[in-house]
Amino acid sequence: MPVFDFSNPATPKEPVVPECTYTVFRTNKSTVSPEEPFFVLDNRGKNLKHHSCGVFTNPNKRTSFEFKDAAGTITADILQVDARFVSLLKWLGENHISVRLSGADRDDGYAVYKIREIASGGGSKLSAEDGFLQFMIERLLLSNAPADEAEDEEQDESGDSMKLTSLQSITDFMNCAGRTLPDNIRLWARRNLAVARSNEVSPEERRHAQRALSIMMNIQWKSNYFEAIDPKEARRILDEELYGMERVKQRIIETIIQINRTHTLPAYGLLLIGPAGTGKSQIAYAVARILKLPWTTLDMSSINDPEQLTGSSRIYTNAKPGIIMEAFSMAGESNLVFIINELDKAASGKGNGNPADVLLTLLDNLGFTDNYIECMIPTVGVYPIATANDKDQISAPLMSRFAVIEIPDYTPEEKKIIFSEYALPKVLKRIGLRDNECTLTPEGLDAVIDMHKNTSGIRDLEQTAEHIAANALYQIEVNQINTVSFDAQMVRELLS
Repeated sequence: MPVFDFSNPATPKEPVVPECTYTVFRTNKSTVSPEEPFFVLDNRGKNLKHHSCGVFTNPNKRTSFEFKDAAGTITADILQVDARFVSLLKWLGENHISVRLSGADRDDGYAVYKIREIASGGGSKLSAEDGFLQFMIERLLLSNAPADEAEDEEQDESGDSMKLTSLQSITDFMNCAGRTLPDNIRLWARRNLAVARSNEVSPEERRHAQRALSIMMNIQWKSNYFEAIDPKEARRILDEELYGMERVKQRIIETIIQINRTHTLPAYGLLLIGPAGTGKSQIAYAVARILKLPWTTLDMSSINDPEQLTGSSRIYTNAKPGIIMEAFSMAGESNLVFIINELDKAASGKGNGNPADVLLTLLDNLGFTDNYIECMIPTVGVYPIATANDKDQISAPLMSRFAVIEIPDYTPEEKKIIFSEYALPKVLKRIGLRDNECTLTPEGLDAVIDMHKNTSGIRDLEQTAEHIAANALYQIEVNQINTVSFDAQMVRELLS
């Protein structure tokens, strides 16, 4: 019988973990250059050129780049890497994706500032999948550096443990750039990926999960930080779009200055109240232009069912997202201007609830949940601008969510200047007439204004400018004359 000696038991060996070859640097720069690269390679004796083709290798933490030259296969270790791109380099290495690097040789190594995917088999032809790589790079550049590397690694491991192999492009995006998503959306995406690949749910459920993922992954989820806006440029845009309205312009500039101080959007949106045709929508578009945000419109006069805004549940075969979610999808980002037209008609539901109640959740900046997406959508980057003709028809809860700006109607003198210096020249330029080919006498201009004395706003004036310009063009072409000057009688005969 064998005898075992327990006095000196063998000590189990600890696994050898290779030392990491690179250091991580953190930056929030949204552009890349030799001075601000993705990463830096060790170029001592490697002869890396401006364009170098090869693949990344990942022997544990010793991430490196492998390429071929006249001397054979060369391996260059990564020395420094932007914290945002650690997961992307890991993904490129694990999938043996051939890439072409563009870089510049610096004292501390080869600084890479462009990564393109090339077709397998070598050469320099770009792969058909390069667009997806550039999409992920763009999202990562627009994100902020992770606060803690350990935390980022932990998130990567939890993503890997899901082992989601279906919907490959979305899975790859989650593994490489999932950190650019808000925490709740990242968790939601993993759950929906599990549904999309599950054999235990119906094909309909898998289809809905895939569609919802496609919508959410193609939205750039931005932070609520806003860069400073030049008040002089804002004023120039307002003057370009609007005549007069000094009090309105001042209120908007006050909002811009507040954004510059806090770098966040104001707690309240704008509610523009005034007669039809006074330029309320034009003001809203001008504000979106100043904020440099995409905009979308919600026409409340055509919305009579809350489900149009909130979407329908996935339990229905023909389920789909609501108008609000579709607006995020069309904009492609989470920061945008919602222009809510005719807010005074938002309370006219048809038995299935009140659309105005849905708006309250959007306006509170606490998040919005679409019934189809089944996920809370952050709305801190949404700036609502509503328009209305009748303030008395708006409910008190809705009114309390806005800073109200009343738009006065134009005086006859203001209408005269708007018509002669803005509306008519704009139409002439659009249809290719010179200013001297279509003119009005002072009496003709007075006649135009007199015929619109009982109309509010300037929309009718703009239509009149179109009518007059079109008639001038007709006379010039048919009668072979050089210019047309409209006097009072001609104006009245044409417009009566």
